[in-house]
Order: sequence, then structure tokens, then C-alpha cells
Amino acid sequence: MASTSNRSGGGSMYGHAAPYRSREGLSTRPVASADEIQLRIDPMHADLDDEITSLHSHVKQLRNVAQEIGSEAKFQKDFLDQLQMTMIKAQAGVKNNIRRLNRSMVKNGSNHIIHVVLFALFCFFVVYMWSKLSRR
Repeated sequence: MASTSNRSGGGSMYGHAAPYRSREGLSTRPVASADEIQLRIDPMHADLDDEITSLHSHVKQLRNVAQEIGSEAKFQKDFLDQLQMTMIKAQAGVKNNIRRLNRSMVKNGSNHIIHVVLFALFCFFVVYMWSKLSRR
């Protein structure tokens, strides 16, 4: 029931409740108290059962969509959590391998630079010999 701010008898704009008329199937009737509004639904002009059934089916569809969105969001969250755990494990593995490599370099010395220089000299020697043999 709607309460009014103006309680001055039948002449107020809420006294006869005409502003609440929204369709041809809805009409108001005067009541004893100015605080109440009664609506009467005219069955000739209203297909409310069909509209309610239609709204009910739309609500069901929306509920199904919301449930699908929820299950997809849960699946994506679980997938991201699993991916994050995999990345953490991979990062730990890389960190351990770098630590081992640094330890082995310190333990064996840094001979890798000498090996690279010797390989480069060998490659230049092979190219030099090949150029000498191809001129003959």
C-alpha cells in the first residue's frame, strides 16, 4: 500500500489514484482511507499470465547464463592457479640451474672464454687454409 505525504481529503492528487493508471487493464477504485490504493485488473485487456510465463522463462534463461558464466569463471580461475603453480616451479628450477652453473664455473674456473677464443682461432685457420688451397 502506498502512503501519501498529503493527507488532506479527497481533493488531493492521490485521493483518486488516477496517476497510477498505467494500462487499459488496470484501474483504481476509491477506498475509505487516503493511505491505500486498490487496483483492479480487467481480465479482458490483460494477458498477464502469458507475460508472467514469458518473464519466468526469461528469468530461467538468465539464471542459466549466470550459472554458465560462474562455472566458466571457476574453470578459468582454476586454470590460472594451475598455470601460476607451474610457473613458480619452472622459475625455481631455472634459479636452481643457474645456481649450479655458477657453482660449477667457480669450481672449474672460467675456462669457457679460453675455449671460445681457441674455437675462433681454429675457425680462422680453417678458412685461411681453405682460401690458400682454393687459389691453386
